[in-house]
Amino acid sequence: MAFESDINRWEEQTLRPVLKRFPERKAEFETPSGIPLPPVMVPEDPDPDYNLKVGFPGEYPFTRGVQPSMYRGRFWTMRQYAGYASAEESNQRYRYLLDQGQTGLSVAFDLPTQIGYDADDPIAVGEVGKVGVSISSVEDMETLFRDIPLDKVSTSMTINAPASILLAMYIAVAHRQGVEAHQLRGTIQNDILKEYIARGTYIFPPAPSMRLITDIFRYCQAEVPHWNTISISGYHIREAGATAVQEVAFTLANGAAYVQAAVDAGLDVDSFADQLSFFFNAHNDFLEEVAKFRAARRMWAKIMRERFHASSSRSCMMRFHTQTAGSTLTAQQPENNVVRVALQALAAVMGGTQSLHTNSMDEALWLPTEKSVRVALRTQQVIAYESGVADTIDPLAGSYLIEHLTDEIEQRAQAYMEKIDNLGGAMMAIERGYIQGEIQDAAYRFQRAVESKDEIVVGVNAFHVEGKLELERLKVDPAIEQDQRQRLAALREARDAGRANELMGRLEGAARGADNLMPLLVECVEARLTLGEICRVLRGVWGEYHPPAWL
Repeated sequence: MAFESDINRWEEQTLRPVLKRFPERKAEFETPSGIPLPPVMVPEDPDPDYNLKVGFPGEYPFTRGVQPSMYRGRFWTMRQYAGYASAEESNQRYRYLLDQGQTGLSVAFDLPTQIGYDADDPIAVGEVGKVGVSISSVEDMETLFRDIPLDKVSTSMTINAPASILLAMYIAVAHRQGVEAHQLRGTIQNDILKEYIARGTYIFPPAPSMRLITDIFRYCQAEVPHWNTISISGYHIREAGATAVQEVAFTLANGAAYVQAAVDAGLDVDSFADQLSFFFNAHNDFLEEVAKFRAARRMWAKIMRERFHASSSRSCMMRFHTQTAGSTLTAQQPENNVVRVALQALAAVMGGTQSLHTNSMDEALWLPTEKSVRVALRTQQVIAYESGVADTIDPLAGSYLIEHLTDEIEQRAQAYMEKIDNLGGAMMAIERGYIQGEIQDAAYRFQRAVESKDEIVVGVNAFHVEGKLELERLKVDPAIEQDQRQRLAALREARDAGRANELMGRLEGAARGADNLMPLLVECVEARLTLGEICRVLRGVWGEYHPPAWL
């Protein structure tokens, strides 16, 4: 039969070469009852469009996953988003998590760092180390990764407007460890468009912001080839109130804008596309979330092949990190959040994520404690090692409902993307407030549904309990702000002042020009220029972004 020949071709040409290089985790996969589990199940009598719509793992359109063996080869990267207070304290948390079986680091930065201010800037008062770790200099970054060999871990950094500077610091710390840039693996979020839409930690106007992003694309293509240069984020769009369909549509529209900007800057699409990654939310509606991930992969493959004419199969792959939905966590009955997170994490795994962070049960109240972080990590490990869902690929494929939802999400998201294209693309749709307005309307509808009890949130608008909340709390010592001020004063006193001034002058000239800024940024941080100093120079040349008053 024709379809049998497709199966044989996939096994011989796609699966077998991968298994020779990366054997499966087990010699045999079977259920506890001894029933063998095949790598992938396919229909006996497939739809005529099966190969175009569903296909095989590791092959276009990647609906069933981007790797031929998926989790039978190795599990997703288990990350726990962490960072608070000082670099020393965050370093202790990272080493604890690695000891507990975490397989990748994920750095949370405090608000001053996210918007390009040093810890001793007046605007940073009261915010240093509060929602993430305070990083003002390469010395802080070196402390953050002390005793963690950067050639042995994969590091994700949630940083956007100053992403180029934090990446430069990471590269400089690697140099101090004797690790070459080409050995580094990880991701910077670097997604400024969603900052304008949903998150708000922007600094510069769109044009220079996009220049920084394409500079990173070009630099990493040559110098840091195993680094994901951007994590195009639907997570924060969903947290702002978007639906699953909107999350897919607006994220892919932003992704297309970044690819177009890189192509316009003279980059060949196949030279940088395999360093793009995505970041999605895993929300509560289990089946819709599984379908969302499958639809997003298929849509991105088509965008890259049909719109941008990518010729490499790797250029069409959507590789993504997932985080469970922070906006669904409740301060009421926080133990319920363990159940929510488990369902959301399971949806991400069933949807084929490459990397996963599970939120801690106390995050609606305060920064997570060691105990709550351990429970969140154990949730991933139970799914991986005990549930059996990772032992066969895309196990829900072929479900009438899953395939229907996958198709519906694709069609509805495509309609949104056509509207955005008609408005002139993602940046124009953002400037006009279209995307923000759609998200606000969706958030309002959901809140009204909660208030009317058409939507039940357990423990919030139904199933209440009385009683005192008894949970361990993590407290951030306010003294870290003064400690950071003293460190920065000592750094400025000890460094070569003439060299620092010369580099700031060169940086100003380069910002006015068109050369790639990344090599100079690495040079600046190695000479101990601080994050705030570098951003102050760039603000002086480019100015700051101010959203339209009517948004």
